[in-house]
Amino acid sequence: MEANAKNLNQFTAQGAPQPTVITGGAAGGPKRAELASYATYAEAQRAVDALSDEKFPVERTAIIGEGLKFVEQVTGRLNWGRALLNGAGSGALSGVFIGLIFSFFTVFADALILSLYGLLVGAVVGAVLSAVGYGLSGGKRDFTSVNQMKAERYKVMVDAELLSDAQAIVAKL
Repeated sequence: MEANAKNLNQFTAQGAPQPTVITGGAAGGPKRAELASYATYAEAQRAVDALSDEKFPVERTAIIGEGLKFVEQVTGRLNWGRALLNGAGSGALSGVFIGLIFSFFTVFADALILSLYGLLVGAVVGAVLSAVGYGLSGGKRDFTSVNQMKAERYKVMVDAELLSDAQAIVAKL
């Protein structure tokens, strides 16, 4: 909470620099002013939630991530066994889904059979396609990973004419 107060105080203290003001997009939208800057998205979200709780018009608010970077977290090794297992698993899920869609047009007993066939056929097709993809990679990507975008800072922006109202609400945090 002290960090939130420090973030807000940088804009409300006497002699402090004025908050950044940006204009709207190409359509000439409203001018927005920076309410506060946070190190994490959760902190920025908490500030906007506080505004919402106080019936502030949050549709006139934006959270802007700055300093974006792409992060690829490696989750493990990829070998033939894992490639086949991953392909069979995703294929089985797709097959069950397709089987359930077709089952809407049949009686209940047939729905279970269609779902089971979808699971089996999907698992086989998924494993085959995964094996082909892994084989064609030629060992250039022998790992699994999860990708995400992260920002270094998150600015909470509000329409410039509502800045003082928003500051009063966030100051209570």
